[in-house]
Amino acid sequence: MNFQLITEHSPWFIPLCLFLGGVYAFALYYREHSLAQLNKWLRILMATFRFILVSILAFLLLSPMIKTIFREVEKPIVIVAQDNSKSILITKDSAYYHKEYPEQMNNLIKDLQKDYDVKQFSFGDGVKEGISYSYSDLQTNISQLFDEIYNKYYGRNVGAIIMASDGLYNQGSNPVYSSKNQKIPVYTIALGDTTVHKDLILSSVMFNKIVYLGNDFPLQVNIDARECGGSTSQLTVSRDSTVLFRKQIDIANNNYHASVPVILEAKTKGIHHYKVKLSEVAGEITTTNNEKDVFIEVMENKQKILLIANSPHPDLSALKQSIESNENYEVKTVFLDKFDGNVNDYNAVILHQIPANTNPANNLLLNLKSKNIPVWYILGTESSIGIFNSLSTGLTINDSRNKSNDAVPAYVKDFSLFTLSDVTKKNLAQFPPLVAPFGTYKTTSNIYPMLQQQIGSVKTDYPLLFFKQDGENKLCVLAGEGLWKWRLTDYMLNQNHESFNEIITKIIQFLSVRDDKSKFRVYSKHNYSENEVLQFDAEVFNDSYELINTPEVHLEIINKEKKNFPFTFSKTDKAYTLKAGYLPVGDYSYNASVKMGDKTLSASGIFSVSALQVESNETIANHSLLFSLAKDHGGAMVYPKNLNDLAKMIAARDDIKSVSYEHKQLKDLINLKWVFFLLLALVTIEWFLRKRSGSY
Repeated sequence: MNFQLITEHSPWFIPLCLFLGGVYAFALYYREHSLAQLNKWLRILMATFRFILVSILAFLLLSPMIKTIFREVEKPIVIVAQDNSKSILITKDSAYYHKEYPEQMNNLIKDLQKDYDVKQFSFGDGVKEGISYSYSDLQTNISQLFDEIYNKYYGRNVGAIIMASDGLYNQGSNPVYSSKNQKIPVYTIALGDTTVHKDLILSSVMFNKIVYLGNDFPLQVNIDARECGGSTSQLTVSRDSTVLFRKQIDIANNNYHASVPVILEAKTKGIHHYKVKLSEVAGEITTTNNEKDVFIEVMENKQKILLIANSPHPDLSALKQSIESNENYEVKTVFLDKFDGNVNDYNAVILHQIPANTNPANNLLLNLKSKNIPVWYILGTESSIGIFNSLSTGLTINDSRNKSNDAVPAYVKDFSLFTLSDVTKKNLAQFPPLVAPFGTYKTTSNIYPMLQQQIGSVKTDYPLLFFKQDGENKLCVLAGEGLWKWRLTDYMLNQNHESFNEIITKIIQFLSVRDDKSKFRVYSKHNYSENEVLQFDAEVFNDSYELINTPEVHLEIINKEKKNFPFTFSKTDKAYTLKAGYLPVGDYSYNASVKMGDKTLSASGIFSVSALQVESNETIANHSLLFSLAKDHGGAMVYPKNLNDLAKMIAARDDIKSVSYEHKQLKDLINLKWVFFLLLALVTIEWFLRKRSGSY
């Protein structure tokens, strides 16, 4: 570290500062008659203090700065990541992975820490700091590990990645491809067993999550068997201990696969829990993959949605696919010029760019209004803004001039009609703009805006998506076209359409659901995975049917053994939410209550927590994937017995070295505290000496 004193003025001003200090001290102590009687050495001492004080003050007028240059040496970072998923233990060596293997890994880490900065992680369901040897994660996402390393250590001196895994993954993309952006040597430790063991696997059950009362519905049971040739097993499907289907499975060879169709009848509505099971074959390495739980909701009928468009548009396909991703809905798409006018059979109608410039659709609009059918208006470049303004939707657009704006969606924080997940809100901020009609937007006070328009960098109060409800009349307005771009962007960001589907489904649910006049409502999913946080939402209404959240809302979850788990909801802006954590696999019921004055309102429901068994579906370690990862990144794959070689391999590399960084820092001298205290000390000592000598 070294220091350098610099100033923005010429250094020739420094002698002038010293000259000013000398002149001031001389004039004060040698020209001032009142000080002439002082001792000579005392005058010299006080003059020196005054000389230094004035010289420093004059020098500070030159805006001097201290330039500090120091070097920092960063040791290479070595990242050690341990697979903590359950599949590691599906071998005959499970005791080894609990006892000997952790000791070997700890010895390796100690060796590496002598020369490197070692960062430790565990991965499975997610990526966590620190190494765990519990092997309890229910899923494996290797690509997420590489994404986390890239985001956390981008630009750092990462020398190598050591990943210990069996190479099996069941979440995320193929890590061989997702790790391409990592230009870092990767060393893999091959865990697990590549030996083909005797195993009967109920690999998957394909089914519809929602079926309809009185209908027959299919299950497709997919079975795999290894080294089980000549054996037999019983496939059973049961509900509440009652066997509904039974079939003998004759395993013909050692590499067996079969798909068994099962037809069941939906006799009663509600959520039904079916257990699909294969009886054990002698000598199996594990039986945890011999059964699966299936949860199916039986509903009375599907809700029908009518989508009417003025002309072909990519939005139509995006809307239809999104709505029908929820099996509770079916969508009929028709063009306005071919529509027969019948809207009686539909729970909600979507009008895409209707009324249009070429077709005002007066009869259709009157028919929808007279029958109180919920409508979703989607405006675009073909919309007739003049006719739309006359529909009393809560929005009028003046001076449109048949022009348009690119409007980016901005979520309204106090929107209260329904809730969106945090992930969806985050993704919304990255969605591309819609093409919105240009003009001055005027709204009435009885609308509920969910999205507002951001035009360029300016956030406006113009609504992009809003809702209105007058009694039993419901409507929604989207002031822009281009939803198809949102769907594509959602897939680009997340490799799925879940956020887009959530937005569209919530809109359709609001429009199509029958009004619930109860003053207390609780919302939850019917089925959760065992690694999924249980979430409940609640709403409370006062006598004027306004949302409130002043009283406390309590919820009690009850398992099959009648054990109670009490919770209290947290308050949001106008409603309530509860994250109840995780619960074991099983069927549960809940009772919620809130006290309103002298009345207690209650709500109840049921839900199930289902087991995740993906870690036991594959028992053969994928060492070829680990070998490919290491080879593509210039590393090597080793087995646990050769763990000690890893430290030597990394030490032998010439490209893993410490990096020296030079840091420069500029500080104004006047801002340094010690300068202030130095000046204060000079003034104080001089004042004390003068007072002591009897001067003023």
